Amino acid sequence: MNQTERYEAAKEMYGKIGVDTDAAIARLKEIPVSLHCWQGDDVTGFDHEGPLTGGIQTTGNYPGKAGTPEELMQDMEKALKLMPGRKKLNLHASYAIFEKGEAVDRDKIEPKHFAKWVEFAKERKMGIDFNPTFFSHDKVKDGLTLSSQDEETRQFWIAHGKACIRISEYFAKETGMPCVMNIWTGDGYKDIPADRMGPRMRYKDSIEQILAEPYDKKLVKPCVESKVFGIGVESYTAGSAEFTLTFAATHEGCLPLMDNGHYHPTEVVSDKIPALLCFFPEIALHITRPVRWDSDHVVLFDDETREMAKEIVRSNALERVYMALDYFDAGINRISAWVVGFRSWQKALLAALCTPHDILRKFQDENRLTELMVWQEEIKTYPLGDVWEEYCRQCGVTADKSWFKEVEKYEKEVLLKR
Repeated sequence: MNQTERYEAAKEMYGKIGVDTDAAIARLKEIPVSLHCWQGDDVTGFDHEGPLTGGIQTTGNYPGKAGTPEELMQDMEKALKLMPGRKKLNLHASYAIFEKGEAVDRDKIEPKHFAKWVEFAKERKMGIDFNPTFFSHDKVKDGLTLSSQDEETRQFWIAHGKACIRISEYFAKETGMPCVMNIWTGDGYKDIPADRMGPRMRYKDSIEQILAEPYDKKLVKPCVESKVFGIGVESYTAGSAEFTLTFAATHEGCLPLMDNGHYHPTEVVSDKIPALLCFFPEIALHITRPVRWDSDHVVLFDDETREMAKEIVRSNALERVYMALDYFDAGINRISAWVVGFRSWQKALLAALCTPHDILRKFQDENRLTELMVWQEEIKTYPLGDVWEEYCRQCGVTADKSWFKEVEKYEKEVLLKR
């Protein structure tokens, strides 16, 4: 059979269990997923020199790392052309682009320092999400920023957060799409602290001061992101899961952002998604793949990735969940990492859209649990690949691994010459 015949056969098979694959494909085309710029240069950015610090690290030394804004944009453009579906651009504040001879510190950054990114996004009809950068900077004092006991340090980072609010609103106005602005810090302690509450009270006050900056709540979606630990802050983080979730719940307009690498190894974000959707009108995700810890491995089409997508779809929350990828691997081709991760999340969403949730829910509600198990296992071998191939065809990209030939060619002609 050719591709069209295979798809028609798959469509018929799914139709018998109440799934409209045409509708699933059409819906997936509408779902924006935010692609993170920092995979392309190992989270280095353009506003500082020196190593990546602040509780995170990138491992590997694969050739071809982007070293300038032009190289990073060129690499992202290559990756974007190999991905089906709708994209947004996700930036960190450290990716500000300064004119020659100009440089300002992070508390003084302005929309103009991101004008080239706006141009890049608008040309591709992409929105932009944003992240203040509370790491890799000499004003991170003793490992602390917004929770620092040093008032000068704390005020510097509060000013940075306020500047990012203004930049986020600029992004939203320019692109016509809301900007999700995520607040995360690596503030914490390597060993057992003597005071856990003090840093958190300062952190709370700092975020409140940042959010006091005037902004249009329809345009800017501020989030707070937790983390269980980081490198060098293994014993305590100010922004724990309990802290950030409670902050979001008690501050109108502030969203909780869950990174599925930022919890204890036995916790799964797929279970947390419907729990939060019971209370929050909107939530945000950073989608990654933790291996034993928050290791930021490339997203794969694995069990937890699929479960996260299923929970979003079966909760009827595609309009309520802001989805962004977040990983960085310097041990493999960086463009391939972008493409594999994005396509894996697209496959997970497609699989979720091709799951007969109403029937499965009925089995559960009627306590027909044996039947539920049988159906759940049977669906795993349904011909999703043929539906994926049709989706990619409609999006104008190759469905199989032949896209990698383009990456290999680009590596030879561009990356290895840097």
